[in-house]
Amino acid sequence: MLFSFGPSANWSNAQVAVQSVGTGERHNLLQEGTSPRYAPSGHLVYAQRGSLIAVPFDPQRLTTTGTAVPVLEGVLQSMSGAAQYSISATGSLAYIAGGTQVIQSRLVWVSRTGAEQPLAAPGHTYVNPRLSPDGRLVSVDIREQGGQVWVYDLARETLTRLTFEGNVNQTPAWTPDGKRIAFQSNKEGPVNLFWLLADGSGGLERLATSEYLQAPNSWSPDGQLLAFTEFNPTTGWDIWVLRLSDRKAQPFLRTPFTEGAPRFSPDGRWLAYVSNESGRNEIYVQAYPGPSGKWQISTDGAAEPLWNRNGRELFYRSGGKMMAVDIATQPSFAAGKPRMLFEGPYVPTPATIPNYDVSLDGQRFLMLKPVEQAQAAPTQIDVVLNWFEDLKQKVPTGKN
Repeated sequence: MLFSFGPSANWSNAQVAVQSVGTGERHNLLQEGTSPRYAPSGHLVYAQRGSLIAVPFDPQRLTTTGTAVPVLEGVLQSMSGAAQYSISATGSLAYIAGGTQVIQSRLVWVSRTGAEQPLAAPGHTYVNPRLSPDGRLVSVDIREQGGQVWVYDLARETLTRLTFEGNVNQTPAWTPDGKRIAFQSNKEGPVNLFWLLADGSGGLERLATSEYLQAPNSWSPDGQLLAFTEFNPTTGWDIWVLRLSDRKAQPFLRTPFTEGAPRFSPDGRWLAYVSNESGRNEIYVQAYPGPSGKWQISTDGAAEPLWNRNGRELFYRSGGKMMAVDIATQPSFAAGKPRMLFEGPYVPTPATIPNYDVSLDGQRFLMLKPVEQAQAAPTQIDVVLNWFEDLKQKVPTGKN
């Protein structure tokens, strides 16, 4: 069984893997690939940034046996990584011409009643906008030919690139003092946790080292703990907490289910997160560091949890709806009934982490609104007959 896995927020950095249905044995085959297919010609074909790549593959040993070579450019591929092509057993290739689809958006303020106020920042493929602790700056990653962290100054209306090392620098998380920004980066191999000074001086500094993909989510109020997620091939996405003093991490939730988007409460005593343990994503809260019971906050499917900075309200999104729940922690934890604040066509999260932020007073939401772009729908499917013969010439397998 061939499949791809990795950060849904950036499928350009996904990996291709193969797993034996009989034994469960698994091999990670390639970096940066999606939509893998096995061709009876003896090739593994996969998509990468709107192109098809082929590499010789041994289905008995479940391993590649040669060098990957681009074999076709201009195949329609969505931001989710899905590539529009298919291979027949008789050697034909069918595909839709195009390239990587890019969805641009604009930064907009939205009031609790749904009134919009657009920002002056130009349209880009923005993801994960984060307000600085003083509310003056917005860090955001821009997904165009990879991903980089940028900072937008709300008063000066300037957009400045912050990261330059590596082609995957994303999911920014401000430290509580506003001096640094943590993010995930592939600067030194696997996508791990790094940070750098918010003014751009100095370079990237590694926070954690792992063979698995990591993504930062939120800091404790004192800036000493960083809640993050890590993808383990065995357990999937888990929640960990990194202790800054000694750079050691410990798991908070590590189960067969998918957990994500951990958010420390403003007082640091609670952790909100997303889990699909019920069969769909819902928002939960547990005491930190625990152990304790958990409280389900959402009732109709949810993701993207964020605390009001007064600690008495928790926000999340359910489809296109922005929801709010009153929270009390004294004398014991209690959650109110979810209520909708507004609904709109704002860009949803590419994973479970918030794709929006909340103003310091909790009265406005920094959302991403899609830029309307006239794109013609595909009108034809291209078919290449006897494609395997061309494939064998471009990527020899060493077999007759």
